[in-house]
Amino acid sequence: MTSPPSTVETAAPPVDEIARVGRSVLDGVGTAVVGLDRTLRLALATILAGGHVLFEDVPGLGKTLAARSLAAALGLEFRRLQCTPDLLPGDVTGSFVWDPGNREFSFRSGPVFAGLLLADEINRTPPKTQSALLEAMAERQTTVEGQTFALPRPFHVLATSNPVEYEGTYPLPEAQLDRFMLRVSAGYLDPANEAEVLTRRIARRQEQADVDPVVDADSVRALQAGVEAVDTDPSIVSYCVDLTAATREHRAVDVGASPRGSLALLLASRAVAVLDGRDYVVPEDVKEVGVAALAHRLTLTAEAWTMQVRTADIVAEILDRVPGPSTR
Repeated sequence: MTSPPSTVETAAPPVDEIARVGRSVLDGVGTAVVGLDRTLRLALATILAGGHVLFEDVPGLGKTLAARSLAAALGLEFRRLQCTPDLLPGDVTGSFVWDPGNREFSFRSGPVFAGLLLADEINRTPPKTQSALLEAMAERQTTVEGQTFALPRPFHVLATSNPVEYEGTYPLPEAQLDRFMLRVSAGYLDPANEAEVLTRRIARRQEQADVDPVVDADSVRALQAGVEAVDTDPSIVSYCVDLTAATREHRAVDVGASPRGSLALLLASRAVAVLDGRDYVVPEDVKEVGVAALAHRLTLTAEAWTMQVRTADIVAEILDRVPGPSTR
């Protein structure tokens, strides 16, 4: 049986300390991962904001290494779920098995009981199994045969998806997509960074790249409490609402972002502000996370889809068009 999550309250550190630790975490991950600085910053901001992140990129760009290294630097237990078409919900949550010694069924926990769960190629598993993650992502608990089990705290999902391959894949349900605070994409490395990846692999003489922990799970909860303590000016709140509302009115969008999109904008922008050492949010913080927070929540019209319009371009255009609050 998995032990219940810790309920010990941890004191929230000051903003400058959170920023220092954040830099140390990113520097530690940077010893193993090359060329993903912005992606890793957004992933760390998502975790500090208490959310989940979806990596959507072609294979071979280091998504798994990035997730494993980030978990190691944060001192979180890391477990990988390789999503396949024959994966069952019980393979995610765990199941009850017969214990001959005690002559009763006991619960054997699945990979969802982790600090950071990598759901690799999540779009390769059918919707029934994908939905097994929905309760975990939304409520930090899972229900098996009528019994509910709390997940560790913190608990975060980092999922990967291949955007260019459709055979043998299943689209993510809209409700599950909406549970990812940010969707990020790094793209191919430039030649210099790609050469650096090869050079580092030769230098370490092994496939595995080890990252030392910077903090532990208790410290991560304290960092998250520090982000939660950041106040946000009402003008920033209104700006987030205006941006989300603009997605619902765009001519190329059939279904715009929900209020959860506004919340993702606000929470993620607070986290990036703290990573920059500020206890207040400016419009540039919202713009930094805007595409990652909103693009995956939009459903295009049939005409826009046939014309291969990109939701990221729509959000970028909205960010340019919608005026932000004035800063002094």
